Amino acid sequence: QVHLVESGGGLVQPGGSLRLSCAASGVIFSIPIMGWYRQAPGKQRELVATITRGGITDYGDFVKGRFTVSGDNAKHAVYLQMNSVKPEDTAVYYCYFFINGDHWGQGTVVTVSS
Repeated sequence: QVHLVESGGGLVQPGGSLRLSCAASGVIFSIPIMGWYRQAPGKQRELVATITRGGITDYGDFVKGRFTVSGDNAKHAVYLQMNSVKPEDTAVYYCYFFINGDHWGQGTVVTVSS
């Protein structure tokens, strides 16, 4: 059984920064890929960023250099540093781990507003 716990969401002003964290616990031998997705009201869930065990990253087109994903394999953790946030970044952010299947965090709300 794998359990994911997210933290770091909240209210941030446009142009500000926020850091999301997610840690996995349970019986974990290897994490080939982990990352973040988001879902805004009325929209489908979309890729924000992923990182492989080897450090290869992939980002959604909207990121455009504003966000950075990083991982700590030893701690079974993934992070998302969000800079220069925009109101359209407002969404529920879900961490994702592939550990013998898909595993999702409970979601953390990010609101970008002045």
